[in-house]
Amino acid sequence: MDPCPFVRVLVGNLALKIAAASKPARTGVHPSSSPCFCEIRLRNFPVQTVMLPLLSPESAVPEGQTLAATFHLGREDLERLAGKTLFAGRAKLTLAIYTGRRGTTCGMSSGKLLGKVSVPLELEGTESRPCVLQNGWVAVGKGKVGSAKPAAQLHLSVKAEPDPRFVFEFDGEPECSPQVLQIHGNIRQPVFTCKFNCKSGAERNSRSRSLQLDPCSSSRSWLGSLGCEKDRPSKERKGWSITIHDLSGSPVAAASMVTPFVPSPGSDRVSRSNPGAWLILRPSDGTWKPWGRLEAWRERGSGDALGHRFELITDALGGGMGSGIPLVESTLSMSKGGKFTIDMGGTGRSTPASSCSPACSPRSSGDFGNSLWPFCAYRGFVMGSTVQGEGKCSKPVVQIGVQHVSCMEDAAVFVALSAAMDLSMDACRLFSQKLRKELCVPHDNSA
Repeated sequence: MDPCPFVRVLVGNLALKIAAASKPARTGVHPSSSPCFCEIRLRNFPVQTVMLPLLSPESAVPEGQTLAATFHLGREDLERLAGKTLFAGRAKLTLAIYTGRRGTTCGMSSGKLLGKVSVPLELEGTESRPCVLQNGWVAVGKGKVGSAKPAAQLHLSVKAEPDPRFVFEFDGEPECSPQVLQIHGNIRQPVFTCKFNCKSGAERNSRSRSLQLDPCSSSRSWLGSLGCEKDRPSKERKGWSITIHDLSGSPVAAASMVTPFVPSPGSDRVSRSNPGAWLILRPSDGTWKPWGRLEAWRERGSGDALGHRFELITDALGGGMGSGIPLVESTLSMSKGGKFTIDMGGTGRSTPASSCSPACSPRSSGDFGNSLWPFCAYRGFVMGSTVQGEGKCSKPVVQIGVQHVSCMEDAAVFVALSAAMDLSMDACRLFSQKLRKELCVPHDNSA
C-alpha cells in the first residue's frame, strides 16, 4: 500500500507579555484579571481559538511544551497554498490577539483586538522533511504614543512536518455492503469488501455466547449489554453489524452493535445517559477479539448533534479486561455531518474544540504533547473519516496515519470503526422517522 502525502502545521508554546504590566506575580504569571485569547487563521481552514497564558515581563520563555493548534494539509491544500494570487498573496498563518473574554455581545466580539501577527508558510519540501517556521518572541501591536516598545510580545513556535496517510473510500453506503477502495493520486484500487447484516434476536444471542459476554453488565464497560430483551422497550435499533473482508474473502475486521440504540423515556431520541454502543473487533485465533468500543447518542440543542465517545479496550493492549482507554469524545452536526477524528497531537482542524483529550495524555509535556502516554501506542494523527448528515448519501473517506498501519488488518479495523461511526448517524435518527429497508431487521417494524 502506498500512502498519500500530507503535512501538518503545528502551532504551540504560546505565551503573551503585555508591556503595561503591573506588579509581576511570584509565579511568573501576569496578575492581570483580564483574560487573553488568540484566533489562529489559515486561509480556507476553520478558525481555531485558544486562551493565552500571560507572563510577567521578567519571564524569558514559557515553561514546558504545549500544542495550541494543528492544521492538516493534503496535496490539494498544499498546491492551493503554494499558489500566489492577486488577492491573497503568499500563504501565511495569522494570529489575532485579543484581551477580554471570548464570545460575542449583541453580535460583536467581546474581546478587544491587541494586534495581529503573521507567519509566512514556506512549505516546499515539508512533505519529506520537518521545518521550523517560527520559534521565539514577536512584537504585537503598537505601544503608547512616543514609545518604541510594542503593546505586547507573543511567544510562539510554528513548525511543519510530514504526516503521510493511507486513504480509503467506500464506493457506496456502508449498509449497502460496498467495496472499499484505496486512493493514491488518481489511482483507485479495491482492497476490501463489506458485508452489512441486521441480526435477529436468535442470531444476536448466538453471537453473545460465542463472544462470552455478560448480557446484563454495565453499558459503560466494554462488556456492554447484549441481551436483557425483557428489560428493553419495544422501540429499538439493534442487531446491526458490518464485517470487513480482504479480497480473498477472509474477515479482517468487524463492527457489531452490542448495546441497542433506544429512545429515552418520554422522547424519541437516544440520550447521552443511555447511549448505543458498538464493539470494534479483530480476528484472533479463529475468534473475534475486541479492540475498541464506540458509543453514540443524540445531543439536544439549537442544532441537534451526534455525540460520540471512542475508547480502546485494554485487553487489546495486553492488559486486563477492565474499562477502556478513552481516545476521543466529541460531537458532529446531525444536519451537516463532519469528520470523526482521533488525533493525539492536540486540537486542530480534525479535532473539534469540544473534544476531550485522554486523561493520561501529557498535553503539557514532551514535543507539543506528542510523546507516548502510558498503555497507548498511538501518537500524532491516528485516523479521520467523513460522516454525512442524516438523510444524506454517505460514502465515508478514511485517512489513517502511516505509523499506525503495519498490515492490512491494521487498516481494516479503522475502516470498520469509520463504518460504525457512519451507521451511528442513522441509529441516532429520531424514532419518529423511518429508516431505509437495509437498516431494518426482517419482520421488525419498530424502527
